[in-house]
Amino acid sequence: MRHETGFVAISQKELAAIGEGHIAYLRQLSGKEINEAFPDKINVDPNARLWALFAADGTPILVGGDAGSVLQGAFEKSLLPVAIH
Repeated sequence: MRHETGFVAISQKELAAIGEGHIAYLRQLSGKEINEAFPDKINVDPNARLWALFAADGTPILVGGDAGSVLQGAFEKSLLPVAIH
């Protein structure tokens, strides 16, 4: 038996829009990456390791010292957090 499925390709922008306002991802970043992601908002030691929450489209939302505080922030904003490894 053969199953054929007609998948339609979507762009990264369209994929990000699917989760807009509902899905966010968190990842651990270096202080240097945090400073780049949150320009003019935060300035941390480039060697520090912090956690950050981003909207589905990559927009930075918040930063915290541990994953738990970032998860709490996601839940407070009614966002479903997913981890990026």
